[in-house]
Amino acid sequence: MKAFACIAAAAILVAMAAPASAQFAKPEDAIKYRQSALFVMGQHFGRIGAMANGKVPFDAKAAADNADVVAAMSKLPWAGFVAGSDKGNTKAKPEVWTNQAKFTENHEKLVAETAKLAAAAKTGNLDSLKTAFASTAGTCKACHDSFRNQ
Repeated sequence: MKAFACIAAAAILVAMAAPASAQFAKPEDAIKYRQSALFVMGQHFGRIGAMANGKVPFDAKAAADNADVVAAMSKLPWAGFVAGSDKGNTKAKPEVWTNQAKFTENHEKLVAETAKLAAAAKTGNLDSLKTAFASTAGTCKACHDSFRNQ
């Protein structure tokens, strides 16, 4: 039953993300959507980082739960980078829209790395989690360096 619930939730998330760009009544809505998705992802990623960096005790179940959220959320924000959402309350650089190929490549790499993070977290092995966390953090940093104003 738990597996069915996870599959159903994942299917709903994917179904909601695909048409998201058509759901934005105005650019500000797209900006809020992507910022919210990235915020939630960052909160859960930070919890894993605290364990990976020894700031809080390692809890294998909490790590796996948080990594699952990160992996699911990593698929969502990209629908919010629609035409017209480059102005307003955003830290997105113009390169998001002028270098779509590289931006998409970064997005796809993040989705892949967060899936690896979730798999590593499920092993219950702290060293595996640390390795996957570092790799995922590097992917986040690379995208931020190229596409986000600080």
